Amino acid sequence: MATSSSGDRVPRDRPPHTDPLTLEVVELIGTVVARYHEEYEEAAAGHALTGAQARVLGLLSLEPMPMRRIAQKLKCEPSNITGIVDRLEARGLVERRPDAADRRVKLAAPTAQGAEVARSLRESLDFAREPLAELSREERLVLRGLLRRMAGGATT
Repeated sequence: MATSSSGDRVPRDRPPHTDPLTLEVVELIGTVVARYHEEYEEAAAGHALTGAQARVLGLLSLEPMPMRRIAQKLKCEPSNITGIVDRLEARGLVERRPDAADRRVKLAAPTAQGAEVARSLRESLDFAREPLAELSREERLVLRGLLRRMAGGATT
């Protein structure tokens, strides 16, 4: 244990948040995120979608869900999701249907055309595949574990 200038004891094995390595890692994460968003926006535009519409469609392609849950997953207001789903529905990419478990709840779900657009969007995102292709399976497993830890999830 070391003692800080205020007299508090701090563990030696925890680097300060401003050490050069931490700053470089944060900068690299920012670069990857920015590159992902840029390519995602371009892919969405290629399908005449906004980035938000593409994210909702991609999420729904995994499983139908109610608007409130979409909003929770995307960390936005449910009223925003309603407008996005309205526009996707008008294009024939999404439909609203009753939830079999609770008929009072409406689920947003991709249509066949919407599922195809979502698949096409995923396949057009080369930026992640290209750098990851250079990593061995073991390196990708380590990276996945580290990212899960950083995100607060399980490491397995």
